[in-house]
Amino acid sequence: MAKCSVCGKLRMAGQNVSHANNKSKRIFRPNLQEVRARIDGRAQKVVVCTRCLRSGKIEKAVRGSSKASAAAY
Repeated sequence: MAKCSVCGKLRMAGQNVSHANNKSKRIFRPNLQEVRARIDGRAQKVVVCTRCLRSGKIEKAVRGSSKASAAAY
């Protein structure tokens, strides 16, 4: 099941409502992205919702050592 690994956000159930007020079941899915994040000092792929990405709840891992050393200066 698709789930955010930070906040645990899951899908929600709701209804489509037509102009004639006909209702049918539907599912609202969270916007989940697979990103490389730093977890316990190591890069790991995790599934995170975009709300957690934007709010900075995880730290994205930098790929390559040259970028990481250039950022230190």
